[in-house]
Amino acid sequence: MSVLLLFCFLLGCVAGLRSLTAPAIVCWAAHLGWLHFAGTTLAFLGRPAMLIVITILAVAELIADKLPKTPARTSLTGLTSRIVLGGGSGLVLSASVGGILLLGAIAAIIGALVGTFAGYNIRHSLVARVHLPDFAVALAEDLIAIAGGFLAVYYV
Repeated sequence: MSVLLLFCFLLGCVAGLRSLTAPAIVCWAAHLGWLHFAGTTLAFLGRPAMLIVITILAVAELIADKLPKTPARTSLTGLTSRIVLGGGSGLVLSASVGGILLLGAIAAIIGALVGTFAGYNIRHSLVARVHLPDFAVALAEDLIAIAGGFLAVYYV
């Protein structure tokens, strides 16, 4: 159970970095057969239509994150979406292995909060203090979110 909560927390951290990446990874994991929802109300997560839609939205978010007018992830709207999508992703991850749904959601919400504020502060610090280009830091953050998310769902 504690390993499951760790993976839910990590998936929440992914949502804190990129809100739509966590649900996209859950859909891909269901599609690839890593997470099992056949015969449940969550079976739609592995269907091609859902996979395409959520992947397009996640890629759009990755692009939008690099634009100068994109609001901070710590704004009310950004934070709320990260909490909701992260918590939902943790709940679904927990459901895939018969875990306690509420605990998975709570672990992921905590992860989303940690990922949001840690990601924001680390990115801001690397750009402002170390003088790294924001675009390069944002790309590294994308890679960390995607790789971390796939590791969390693969090993659960």
